[in-house]
Amino acid sequence: MRDFFSSRNAPWIWLALRLYVGYEFVTAGWEKITGPNPFDATGFLNNAIKMSTGAHPAVQPWFASFVRSFALPNVGLFNFLVKYGEVLVGLALILGFATIFAAAMAMLMNFSFMFAGSTSTNPQLVLLAGTIIFAGGAYAGHLGVDYFFRPLYRNFMDTRFSQKKLGHTTL
Repeated sequence: MRDFFSSRNAPWIWLALRLYVGYEFVTAGWEKITGPNPFDATGFLNNAIKMSTGAHPAVQPWFASFVRSFALPNVGLFNFLVKYGEVLVGLALILGFATIFAAAMAMLMNFSFMFAGSTSTNPQLVLLAGTIIFAGGAYAGHLGVDYFFRPLYRNFMDTRFSQKKLGHTTL
């Protein structure tokens, strides 16, 4: 199966997945940035706390505690991170730049939304972003900036942190 995902035609599959997930993120973030009302996560966060009570809570107590003690007091930071994070993750996926990292951040954001009690398209986007990471791996950005960036980055890291420069000897 791994041979299929690294085959000659697989980059087109990864491109299609990246474009779809990237588009979803860019449009969601752009709507939050340019919408008629300024984006404010306060109501969403307060609702997550409310959904952590009752016989069958949709939000786990540990996440409600995180929201209550950290996210709400820093809601301005979260407002900024959500709207610009969605746009940046989406653009990175569309361009195929730092694809694995961008897909991981997409998963992190969607898991956070789901932990807060929201479903919407989040499970679908987690599944697709996870597929990009776990099945596509380094091949996921092959038709994108990563094709050119990854070798440069590897070369930079090899020259910067080589065993010889760090004073280590190899066996």
